[in-house]
Amino acid sequence: MEENEFDFICLGAGPAGLSAAQYASRANIKTLVIDQSMPGGQVINISSLENYPGVFPAVNGFAFVEGMKKQAVEFGAKIIQAIVSSLDKKDGLFSVTTNKGVYVSKTLLLATGAEHRTLGVKGEKEFLGRGVSYCATCDGPFFRNKNIFVVGGGDSACDEATYLASLTDRVTIVHRKSQFRAQKAVAQRVLSNPRISVMFNSAVEEIKGDGKVSSVVIKNTEDGSTKELPCDAVFIFVGMIPRTELFATLKTDEGGYIITDEDMKTSVPGLYVAGDVRSKSFRQIVTACADGAIASHSAEKFIRESAGEVYR
Repeated sequence: MEENEFDFICLGAGPAGLSAAQYASRANIKTLVIDQSMPGGQVINISSLENYPGVFPAVNGFAFVEGMKKQAVEFGAKIIQAIVSSLDKKDGLFSVTTNKGVYVSKTLLLATGAEHRTLGVKGEKEFLGRGVSYCATCDGPFFRNKNIFVVGGGDSACDEATYLASLTDRVTIVHRKSQFRAQKAVAQRVLSNPRISVMFNSAVEEIKGDGKVSSVVIKNTEDGSTKELPCDAVFIFVGMIPRTELFATLKTDEGGYIITDEDMKTSVPGLYVAGDVRSKSFRQIVTACADGAIASHSAEKFIRESAGEVYR
């Protein structure tokens, strides 16, 4: 097998891609992982990961990913940093064109993840991991009994606000419209929860603090007036953007996430999808890792059977 030829290529070096690479390489499947940035994806922004089974006391996201990367490499996976410009399939082989060359593979995993939509306001980027978060399950427990603001008006914002209200009685939802976009039943749970206050026709103008979040500037979208309110944390849920630009022909759900079966298979033989770019009901590090493990198992079975080997 040539240097640029592989059995299994993973696009994306987040938990899904690294988990898949570890399982595949351990099964003696020649594996390559490609990511345009350093391994880890969104996980490296987590200051204290405390809800991954078996990892306790908590570790930071960077340390967690470093462990996953070393494990995959130890088993034989190759990881490179490169920008993918196009994908193709010809004569049963996938071709991945990057700024560092063309790589071919018998199977391909799309684990490119999804990006949080941001507010684009001052302080959002500066206080990420220090009071600004996009994951209530990940970071909510750090703000137990604190003053929490939630930004958004859809199902996710309402669901996460309800969860956060189980941790504190000071949750405020900020939504720029006069009513929620969420399903009626979901919205009603928020409106009837005494631990949650709602600010309609309002938007976050700025997030302030000194080392960590201490206040938020709210703008009234009707009259333009602003006010600064004390705040310990801002949880932002204004949507996600699945990274599907390289494979727009695959079937997606209404949110743009790629649809697979339970074995992570797509309609294209040998092509699998795992992690946050995949259509599913719950997105966490542990589910991304599970997706990756299942995808690599499916890919191994495909490779063995294509070679005429009996696979059980």
